[in-house]
Amino acid sequence: MSGLLKNAVGPEDHAQGDPDAAVTLVEYGDYQCPYCGAAYPLVKKLQRHFKDDLRFVFRNFPLTQAHPLAHMAAELAEAAALQGQFWPMHDWIYEHQQEWSEAGAEALLAGIAAVGLDADALEGALKKPEIDKRIKADFNGGVRSGVNGTPSFFINGRLHQGSSEALAQAIERAIGR
Repeated sequence: MSGLLKNAVGPEDHAQGDPDAAVTLVEYGDYQCPYCGAAYPLVKKLQRHFKDDLRFVFRNFPLTQAHPLAHMAAELAEAAALQGQFWPMHDWIYEHQQEWSEAGAEALLAGIAAVGLDADALEGALKKPEIDKRIKADFNGGVRSGVNGTPSFFINGRLHQGSSEALAQAIERAIGR
């Protein structure tokens, strides 16, 4: 049945917040997708508002036919994760999305220095097959879960069908407020 998260959230996921939170919000996102870019500040706002009641998980879903730099951005975020810097890289990519989307790959690579990553270690990490394997696993898990566009959000394992703006209300209901 589509609309249900097929891959349970686990320790390998990129997660922020209390693992025992009342609500786990999973986003399948594309770093170059303008709708994901617009949802990014909303997710940050939800995290501030719901605090310990919300755990946020990000999974890669690059739509490379529409967004040619999306896969490269996902690779950078995953390589940064190997240096313990997934979230700073994730945030930088979204906060500068318009700049690098317009300027190209060179501008995207500026995030390496901006986040303070070891460029040599990052270059080595980008060559590791685990990076591509991780992105493909996220993507395939999304497809099996009924994701067909980005951003796609799951609240406690169920696909959120409403607008991004309706997320807060859905989370409130899931918490039982």
